[in-house]
Formats: sequence, structure tokens, C-alpha cells
Amino acid sequence: MPHSSPSHLTRRGLLALGGAAALGGALTACGSGGGSGSSSAKEGDGGAWSFTDDRKKKVTAKSTPKRIVAFTGTAAALVDFGLDKEIVGVFGETKDKDGKAVAQAGDLNVGKVTVLGNAWGEFSIEKYAALRPELLITHMFNQGALWYVPDESKDKILGLAPSVAVTTARVPMTEPIKRYAELAESLGADLKAKKVTDAKARFEAAAETLRKAAKASGGLKVLAASGSADLLYASNPKSNSDLMYFAELGVDIVVPDKLDDGGYFESLSWENAGKYKADLILLDNRDSALQPKALAAKPAWAELPAVKAGQITPWDSVPRFSYAGAAPLLENLAKAIQGAKKVS
Repeated sequence: MPHSSPSHLTRRGLLALGGAAALGGALTACGSGGGSGSSSAKEGDGGAWSFTDDRKKKVTAKSTPKRIVAFTGTAAALVDFGLDKEIVGVFGETKDKDGKAVAQAGDLNVGKVTVLGNAWGEFSIEKYAALRPELLITHMFNQGALWYVPDESKDKILGLAPSVAVTTARVPMTEPIKRYAELAESLGADLKAKKVTDAKARFEAAAETLRKAAKASGGLKVLAASGSADLLYASNPKSNSDLMYFAELGVDIVVPDKLDDGGYFESLSWENAGKYKADLILLDNRDSALQPKALAAKPAWAELPAVKAGQITPWDSVPRFSYAGAAPLLENLAKAIQGAKKVS
């Protein structure tokens, strides 16, 4: 999940890490997606290219795009599937304050791409145009809304090159992984390459390990949460694609019953932080969310059974929608469940 803006809350169902006014704008920018189209066509080098994205829009080009600009997490997923030199620019959190790649950049070589914006709301149209882009790719959380493409400049941006959007909410994580694989293949990636097939095998093995761990846990209850100064956010596994998939594998994840607008989470005052009983807490590990050391100062946090038992595990709430990106998430959750006991 992106790292600093209150807008990130709606995107993946978490975090109003700022004022209500800022959040209001965020809510219009992200959220859930619709169904998924699937057709693509590539007619050899230099031949016509097309791909039907999750807006049900057939995106076409006279030849396979070779100059791609993408949201950083999207670009990283495409790299995992075998694209590399085709990615010339990215937007969204890419580098930390020291200039090093952030986690969501994965194996993307951030030193070889142009960063059009390193935070929510940042997107340099001038730099974008200078790249001579042939295709823009990003996530879609609300139907038709392109993640991290600013609404105020969207028309200018989309006028410079075709765009593809992939649904990344209210579908299990395997769906956007499949869609990005299909897209990468249409753009020239070899999905039979050892790097890709090894990652898929690891993902499938990790999914089975998590399934077995969940089944053997005796009904262990898991809460996916994120902490801020004033609120604890309980995330909804029916909206967040990673949590949805964990639940499909048998993990018993708390489903909040009073969801905020957008349906991604329930905002709990710290006085009500114990509303949902949980044996294990998946805690958002982004820089923009409070971590255990900071949360320790809150009495309500310290009183939660899972916290007392030390059963807190980091939640990488920015899924990279590739087999390579998702496999460690499954492995880490399986390990945490295997090491936890019922306490609630």
C-alpha cells in the first residue's frame, strides 16, 4: 500500500492518516473495481496490439507498446513477469528519503526509470510527455478511476497515450495476478521462463501451506488492522484482495460490521479498539501507520489479547500482484498462524 497520504485509506481499505478534509478527496480517487475483461492480441513484432482491460475497454496500438509508464507497484509486478527495458517511467512512492527503492518497487531498477511523482498527487505531465509514452498502466479500485493518476490532470495525461486499468479490489488476489500476467504476456513477456514458473510454483506451495496452517489452527481468529493516533482501522476481507484470498484459503479473518464509506474498513476509536476478538493481529507495516513501539503507549492497544500474547505479525498491505510478490505474504502469514494460539 502507498506510504503517506490519507488517500491510501480508501485504496486498500485502511488508514485515514490525516484530516477529514484530506480524506474526502481521497475517497473519490480509489476503491473497488468491477469485473475483468480478458482478451488480448499481439500479431508479432510490429503487428497490431490490443488488450481488453477491466474497464471493459479494448485498448489498441498499431504495434506492441515498448515505452511503458506505470504505477510503481504495477511496474514491479510486470518486472516479475519478465518485462524490463519496456518500463521507462513510474509514478507513486518509488524511493525513500535516502533515494533507495521502497518495498513496493520489488525488483524494479528505480535508477533506470524516470519517476514522475514520488507521492500521492504528484505526476509530472511534462516528464511524462518527454518520455514519449506508448502505454500507461495502473490499478483500479473504483470502476473507471485510475490509481495515482490525479483527477485534476487526468484528461491531459490520458490524452498522451493509451491506458490500461486492472481491478485490484473486491476480487481475490489471484485475479489481478492473472490479469497482470496476461497483460505482460501480451507485451512480450515469456510466462514460461524459469523465473516466472519458479515463482508460480512457490506461490502455489505457499498457498497450500497457508491452507493447512489455517485448518490446523483450531479456528484462530485474525484481525487485519492499521493504527493511527486517534483510530484503529479494522480491515474488511471482502474488499481487500489479499485478505479476500487469505479467507478463501481458510483463514478466519474478522469481518467488520460497520464499514466506513468505500467498504474497506471500520474506524474504531481507541476506546472501542477491543470490539473484535482476535488471536492474531496482522498489523499494517507501512511507514504511515503506527508500529508496535508507538502503539505501546496506548493502553487500549496493550490490553488486546493478541497484543498481550505477543501475537502480532507485520502486514505488507501493499500486495505486489505477481507470484513472486505474493508468495512471501502467504508464507509469512502461515508461519505466524503456526506459531500462534487461541487467546481471545
